[in-house]
Amino acid sequence: MPNQSVLITGASQGIGKQIALKYAQKGATVYINYPFESEIENAEKVANDVTELGGKGYIYEADVSVFSQVKKMVDDIVSDHGKIDVLIANAGITKDKLVMRMSPEDWASVINVNLTGSFNCTKAVTKHMMKARYGRIVYISSVVGIMGNAGQANYSASKGGIIALCKSVAKEFGARNITSNCIAPGYIETEMTKNLSEDVNKEFLSRVSLKCFGKAEDIANAALFLSSDQASYITGHVLVVDGGLSL
Repeated sequence: MPNQSVLITGASQGIGKQIALKYAQKGATVYINYPFESEIENAEKVANDVTELGGKGYIYEADVSVFSQVKKMVDDIVSDHGKIDVLIANAGITKDKLVMRMSPEDWASVINVNLTGSFNCTKAVTKHMMKARYGRIVYISSVVGIMGNAGQANYSASKGGIIALCKSVAKEFGARNITSNCIAPGYIETEMTKNLSEDVNKEFLSRVSLKCFGKAEDIANAALFLSSDQASYITGHVLVVDGGLSL
């Protein structure tokens, strides 16, 4: 783990940030992706935190929905540091509306960032992983990608697509010692979920078997496991981390 180099997309906040800090505690080199110039301050803070925790943190800007930007980011990382052992495809957005009210633009933007972004990152990193004959890919999906959710047709479709992408990548690249796995979080307390109403929070909590919401660290722990030697014979798997929400 101390020698691992990890690219985490959307790592300037939320779950991505917590994953970065978890790897830092193991002494990893962490490449912190952020999407726009407006996020550079947050990304720099995460990089500093990574270094303080014992890792090495570097920031790289790229909009994951644009392949040319992703390719440049990945090529720059390999040129600067030599390798990418692990990809954590975490970047994602939401634009929630009922289908009847959802615009084609709302649909497309969520699909482009969440699903196409995951494909773009996979395509860019696997070229280098194949040469090294080693790689660990962990996608951050969602339980709504398994069970759907009213008002989140675009988000659910993108996360369901990520699960299918994960399984296909596992079949295509397994012979090169590249594993591909998925984490399907339930309700996790992040900056994104803090904006939900008290009524929505209560409704979700009533459906969680453990009667508490998950933390970003719960997802970080799962990501660390799936990219570790302990998970070297696990590929194409969807690890649900939801406290029993989807039961």
